[in-house]
Amino acid sequence: MPGMNLTREEARTRAALITVHSYDVELDLTGSDTVYSSRTTVRFSAVEGAESFIDAVTDAVRSVNLNGTELDPAEVSDGVRIALPGLAAENTLVIDADALYMNTGEGLHRFVDPVDDEVYLYSQFEVPDSRRMFAVFEQPDLKATFAFTITAPAHWDVISNAATPVPVDAHDGAKTWAFAPTARISSYITALIAGPYQCVRSELTSSDGRMIPLGVFARASLMEHLDAENIFTLTRQGFEFFEKQFGTPYPFEKYDQLFVPEFNAGAMENAGAVTFLESYVFRSRPTDAMVERRAITVLHELAHMWFGDLVTMRWWNDLWLNESFAEFMSTLAAAQNTEFTSSWTTFNILEKNWAYRQDQLPSTHPIVAEIRDLEDVQVNFDGITYAKGASVLRQLVAWVGQEEFMAGVRSYFAKHAWSNTELPDLMRELEASSGRDLSEWSKLWLETAGVNTLRAVISTDDAGLITDFSITQTAVAEHPVIRPHRLAVGFYDLDAAGSLIRVHREELDVAGPTTAVPALVGRKRPALVLVNDDDLAYAKIRLDGQSLATATAHLKDFEQSLPRTLVWGAAWDAVRDAETPARAYLELVLGNIGHETDSTVIMVLLRQLNTALDYYVDRMGAPAARLAAADRLWELARAAEAGSDAQLQFVGAFAHLAHTGPQLDAVAALLSGELVLEGLEVDAEMRWDLLTSLSAGGLADAGAIAAELERDATSTGQLSAHTARAAMPTPEAKRAAWDAVIGGKLSNLEQRAAITGFNHVHDPALIAGYVEEYFDVAGTVWETKSYEIAQQIVTGLYPAAQTTPETLAKTDAFLHSLGEDSPALRRLVIESRDAVVRALAAQAADA
Repeated sequence: MPGMNLTREEARTRAALITVHSYDVELDLTGSDTVYSSRTTVRFSAVEGAESFIDAVTDAVRSVNLNGTELDPAEVSDGVRIALPGLAAENTLVIDADALYMNTGEGLHRFVDPVDDEVYLYSQFEVPDSRRMFAVFEQPDLKATFAFTITAPAHWDVISNAATPVPVDAHDGAKTWAFAPTARISSYITALIAGPYQCVRSELTSSDGRMIPLGVFARASLMEHLDAENIFTLTRQGFEFFEKQFGTPYPFEKYDQLFVPEFNAGAMENAGAVTFLESYVFRSRPTDAMVERRAITVLHELAHMWFGDLVTMRWWNDLWLNESFAEFMSTLAAAQNTEFTSSWTTFNILEKNWAYRQDQLPSTHPIVAEIRDLEDVQVNFDGITYAKGASVLRQLVAWVGQEEFMAGVRSYFAKHAWSNTELPDLMRELEASSGRDLSEWSKLWLETAGVNTLRAVISTDDAGLITDFSITQTAVAEHPVIRPHRLAVGFYDLDAAGSLIRVHREELDVAGPTTAVPALVGRKRPALVLVNDDDLAYAKIRLDGQSLATATAHLKDFEQSLPRTLVWGAAWDAVRDAETPARAYLELVLGNIGHETDSTVIMVLLRQLNTALDYYVDRMGAPAARLAAADRLWELARAAEAGSDAQLQFVGAFAHLAHTGPQLDAVAALLSGELVLEGLEVDAEMRWDLLTSLSAGGLADAGAIAAELERDATSTGQLSAHTARAAMPTPEAKRAAWDAVIGGKLSNLEQRAAITGFNHVHDPALIAGYVEEYFDVAGTVWETKSYEIAQQIVTGLYPAAQTTPETLAKTDAFLHSLGEDSPALRRLVIESRDAVVRALAAQAADA
């Protein structure tokens, strides 16, 4: 992606020269289907006589006027930047250009609803894409006010950061909306959402007595499925919790939440106008896991209104703090002020698992990462930035105390509202509120990479009393840092009813390679000892032999979900580290998942089951393991409580694995209605899951897919059809999917759907021939496509299913050919390579 980068040094230099006052942005969205006119007026101060540049990714630049002087666009613009020579102390810059609509989920994305042929637009600017919609000094520390004036079709609704004004007539069939200026904010959280969106409205009263208008928006064809009252309830609970914890009223004038089509991420924290992916509008029955995930996302984005929007990082090296804080606070708010009281269980199985996985990759990095340029930022939207950072913040709260932590946060907001900060600004406030010197803690946790492993070492006498108890801590050779941990040790025994209950909890500080725990000496050794009970610390854990035997025999008997989930996590981690056989893990999952009560835990365990079958089971034993797993899942589905979340998930998991004649016959019978499972609704989403299963099994042709698409002629139906077609087990179907992805004719979500279908194979040999082709095109893809599209292809089409030394050799040859060029591409390929290395080690352990 040549020419699109911005280095930190360039940003520092520009920030030293320029102070931006205001932007007036005029867009006309009534022209063509591909471009729109974008006129930007910027007022800014500068060091007199200096030269700089403004960012503007354009299709064409018609004029550039700096302080009344016309500059030749051909001389000053290269389509990405516009040079600004001879700046005055006070400057007015007017740029008139054409900008491109995008179909990649970056910049101003344009979507046509197949149901009613209506056009829907939304902006997505994080990290560097407001420059795709208007000319801007694209860096977070150059805050300004933004006033948008939008001309659009008269029947549209137009939403931005400020309250939507009453439109006035423009030319035929169009109106103009002139928004009031925003507060001083960073460009990446500005927003424009436009089209015939429908809205449900409400309001709440903030802690300072203001009435805050609320809106929940979606496309017209989805409104019947929008449960806006649930969104409003969560929003009110979040407002109540955050305003109290932060000691600062909500900083903006209204709060809109908009579900938009073909969104790449979960959501985006645009100030007062948050955008969400449409999968959170449930047109079919969702799993409870998805409902909880939406709740956490709603709270995450709301937390950003303070942390990120009101107070913003100076540069992207503090991206982790922006995202980790919102992730931590959203889980805390869910646990303490909503119905989702077990959200820390979800955090462990979902977020921490992600963090541990990311932190063991060759590309792992300190939480405070070196961000040299925008390419570095893009690849650091990762498990370290979100999940490890949030886990370490939870550890910090345990270390200093929640009340002390929140007191520091309140002081931070009070001092830095509407400005830009760096990590030391927050740490100073936390030190002041807690009375603890955090410099060493910060160095060990935030400036080093890697995850420690904790084990209990226990000695007992003949009566079963503990004579010695210590906790050992180890680190891998590549990251040999031993860290301080605030954690709890839990003792668990079986009660008379057979439940595994906690009988003692000891909280303590652990530091160094070995920490003695004298408080536990003299106690009777329990059936199970759980290090890091309550999941306060960020560390892998290993169970001692007796505890492991108890956990294996009584996993389903844990009274609480969080300790059970910690054991699940330790078991999975041991498989990934090739310490235990994958097939033993399959037996553990299939023997206990039917008793699991947490929806998100079931979801993750089923994902891990698939990963183990695809990558970690010895190749000689894999066919039998896949057959047995599918049959067991079908048994679990039929035995599950009618209408339960578990039943829904087990049917979906069975359909994904089904590949034999009898298994596919069961799938076909479910789809046709010949076989009915009591309580299971075969709705639109389930129909597509079943049909894709038949397609991958060779029992559904293009005609069947077309018929289902006619039945469900929505955008979601179109995406599902892409997946089903690409899943067909023929060379022709795989070639068509590959060419469609590489050829770049698909939108962002269409491409993702096609990649999913391409990789859905029961025999990896079917796509083995694409290994060479992948390495032939990966470099060109990276150089010629936008970041989001390129990343999808590079990671999604990497030949991970070909778990062979030959794949590693070809990967190494490709990396060698790259040299040190394209560091972001290099990192993505190295991460994919690591999956093959782990798979080969796990297969050897399972053999």
